[in-house]
Parts: sequence; structure tokens; C-alpha cells
Amino acid sequence: MLDDNIFLKILNGEIPADIVHEDEHCLAFRDVQPQAPTHVLIIPRKVITTHADLTEEDQQVMGHLHLVAVKLAQELGLEEGYRLVINCKDGGGQSVPHLHMHLMGGRDMKWPPG
Repeated sequence: MLDDNIFLKILNGEIPADIVHEDEHCLAFRDVQPQAPTHVLIIPRKVITTHADLTEEDQQVMGHLHLVAVKLAQELGLEEGYRLVINCKDGGGQSVPHLHMHLMGGRDMKWPPG
């Protein structure tokens, strides 16, 4: 349910988060269950349930999320490289019904990821 969305609660200040970036379009914060030494979640302020729900109206916000990821990677010292992941729906590993991008780095990333 969207009203049970933990990311919406973080956006509304109901749940604390270790915020590393905030602007009018998105919020970025450290993952509480990191899968890499640096693991940040970047979420749009607009509730978009899954990647499959994107529309042409979301082009600007999605481009913005990517530019924020570049900025954060630089600020967080990920000059050796990083991985961006967007999981889509349950079968794609999405656990929160709010589109989000994982920015992970600080270690070598293997392929395939799993």
C-alpha cells in the first residue's frame, strides 16, 4: 500500500534517515542494510510505484536522479567506479513500492549480480 510506503514516511519526516542529498525533486539517503561500503538510495519526491509505471512526464525527474547519482558518486569518493540499480516489481527484487535507485560502490562489483 502506498500509505505504508517507508520511503514516503522518510520523505514526510516521519522516519529518520541519514540524508546525503535533498532537493525539490528527490532525496538521497544511506541504505540501512548496505550491500556495499557505500550504498545510497535515491528516490523521487513524486510517488512512482515501479519503473514500469514511468510516463513521459517523468523524463525530467529520472534524468535528475541520474545527475544526482553522478554528483553523489563524486562527493562520496567513488572515482574507481560504482553501480546503479533500479529493481522493478517483486520479481525484479523491488521491496518498497516507490521507485528508487541504488548507488553502490567502494568495492569491486561482480557480474552477474545475482
